[in-house]
Amino acid sequence: MSFRSIALRAGRATNSTTHTTFAMAQRARIAPVGARHLSNEAQEIKELPGDEADDVAFQNKYGLRTIILNRPKKLNSLNGSMVRKIVPRMVEWEKSDLANVVVMKGAGEKALCAGGDVAALAQQNKEGPDGWKKSADYFALEYKLDHYIATYQKPYISFMDGITMGGGVGLSIHAPFRIATEKTVFAMPETTIGFFPDVGASFFLPRMNGSVGTYLALTSDRLTGANVFYSGIATHYLHSTSLPDLEARLAELRFGDSDTLAHRLQLINDTIEEFATGLPHDQPMALAGETRRAIDRCFNKNNLNDIIAALKEETGETEAWAQKQLATLQKRSPTAVHVTLRQMRVGGRWNIAEAFEREHQIASKFMQHHDFTEGVTALLVRKETPKWQPESLDAIPASDNVAQPFFEFDEKKKLGLFSDRTYSDYPYPLLGVPSEREMKEIVQNSSLTPKQLADKVVASRNHRQGIATIVDEIISRKVVADSNGVARWVENESSESSKL
Repeated sequence: MSFRSIALRAGRATNSTTHTTFAMAQRARIAPVGARHLSNEAQEIKELPGDEADDVAFQNKYGLRTIILNRPKKLNSLNGSMVRKIVPRMVEWEKSDLANVVVMKGAGEKALCAGGDVAALAQQNKEGPDGWKKSADYFALEYKLDHYIATYQKPYISFMDGITMGGGVGLSIHAPFRIATEKTVFAMPETTIGFFPDVGASFFLPRMNGSVGTYLALTSDRLTGANVFYSGIATHYLHSTSLPDLEARLAELRFGDSDTLAHRLQLINDTIEEFATGLPHDQPMALAGETRRAIDRCFNKNNLNDIIAALKEETGETEAWAQKQLATLQKRSPTAVHVTLRQMRVGGRWNIAEAFEREHQIASKFMQHHDFTEGVTALLVRKETPKWQPESLDAIPASDNVAQPFFEFDEKKKLGLFSDRTYSDYPYPLLGVPSEREMKEIVQNSSLTPKQLADKVVASRNHRQGIATIVDEIISRKVVADSNGVARWVENESSESSKL
């Protein structure tokens, strides 16, 4: 028996109280609800003639099942051929008592998945008046897989090792475990190409702290390495050299027949933490301090003109940052920016199933809009600046609601998700980093000092690596002590539209 095996089994005994507390807390959240059976489509989906032979690889080792996206020369960009291979395996594993843990990772050294194969979609859109329908069909298939991952009934871990953007985010962000490394590059770059943040971004971005989700959605800003963890996009940070050993250890895990999913997830959580070797000292938290306050000040508005006005008012330490954001917004598709802002304001009220249903209708409309095909073709083929329609933010009168047509949903048109499972909040928050909403609720329902608050929240995550750093940053911005030394929450810069 390996040293790690002995240590983990000993840890199980000493941490039994922690596991019980964790399971109770997780059950208090809304777990995925809906019938457990899957649709006929999910159980019958198979490869089509012309699908690539080896664009996805699969590995089995004891109780571990690994999905390897295998298009390294294209940064593992996702397409229908890959989805049609992944779904049957995941359906099989969900039913199997022999499959304990599923890992998603990418081949090569550069990426988990850099996104969907948008060049192919843009080309399809040009193939006659109905070409866009093929692209819409691809998004339907992709979103069904993403929703299946989001509601999967087996432990699922994403190795966000390398570039993780767009479609790669859809394979990761809804997982209970999302591991960032020093090589991780995260972004939702859709407004850059005349599209909107999809793959369930309507659900996860509005639920990020304050106005961070809106900021990332509108600007397509990138987060790298440890900052993917600090932001809450990743649940854990490990060095990439630890991942092979982690996989081997995950394969050794054994669960009892009576173990609940919450208990299994906690055992995996402890296992991942065994491989934590520290956060990089040379990579400070990017979205912190005055920059973080400016994000909430500027991106908590409900219309674009107010966001631009707020950015123009920034002075001092954040002036250069604000000017950079202004220049960035002017480069993005004006239509996409307006649609995305509206998405951030309404998506927080959608459950996970509604998010994918409605995103598919929005995506279908973008496939018929000039900006997506132009943006992809200009940037990836012609290598030049796209010619948007309308051409600029200034060209859109304040009285025009360019986003409205994208949000006129036909409730009779159903995407046909693989199951009716859904939830309104992610069901396992204690696996991730603490949120501002969580800490606000503790402050408002207790009489703790700021130090007691920090200790309580850090302990709720079993003193995991990096949690104290995140908690201290939130307290520095959002908590003050009253005359009695009791923590009080600071409301003035939070976004009313945010879920957190």
